Amino acid sequence: MTALTLAAAQTIAIAGDVPANIQRHLAFMQAAAEHGVQLLVFPELSLTGYEPTLAAGLAIAPQDALLAPLRDRARELRLTAVVGMPIRVAPQTGVLIGALVLGADGSLAVYTKQHLHPGEDAAFIAGQGGAALEYGDNRIALAVCADFSHASHPRQAAEAGANVYAAGVLISEGGYATDSALLQGYAAEHRLLVLMANHGGPSGGWACAGRSAIWAADGGLLAAAPGIGDVLVIARHDGGQWAGHVVVL
Repeated sequence: MTALTLAAAQTIAIAGDVPANIQRHLAFMQAAAEHGVQLLVFPELSLTGYEPTLAAGLAIAPQDALLAPLRDRARELRLTAVVGMPIRVAPQTGVLIGALVLGADGSLAVYTKQHLHPGEDAAFIAGQGGAALEYGDNRIALAVCADFSHASHPRQAAEAGANVYAAGVLISEGGYATDSALLQGYAAEHRLLVLMANHGGPSGGWACAGRSAIWAADGGLLAAAPGIGDVLVIARHDGGQWAGHVVVL
């Protein structure tokens, strides 16, 4: 397997303040690059916070110039960042929960959340997913939050050849035990490295749990944030095995 270093960026979003959140993302990207990270995954709707009532006013086209600082930094650092943003693919269409893949080579790809939580359809429409990312012989499937609550989602990723499953999420304190057990179970069942990037502070009225984590393909925990706050959870594959560590920012 090709050497690969990936990380979950556990960030604290400022509700609706995209410029401030972009600056925080830039700082995370710089810190990640200093630790050799090649793929950095942010939480669900990381650039706006999980704010369904604000989403329609904040939604952008994926190619919007608003993201230029992030795209430029990704290219400069040779790091691919997956950032969360409400998007519209055409001006008159509904709002999608997007995970935008800002490539180290300057490319842009889009993953849209396929499965909505109950009530999210008041603000969002369901998306179509997106292509897996390729790093040498690594194939990384993306997910956004409720996607992983459907067992078919990680199963189809594994059947399509993925060996990594990377989810940007919002998980509350009340849901953490159940959701983390699901993700750990998928790791063992499908022989996937599973990455979960959660919000590190309150968002959209939810008390987010933090505790972003990465599980190895046998279900063993490689690394996890100790709680809430700004944290990088990093996993590195080299010399035939994965190793994880945590950087508190």
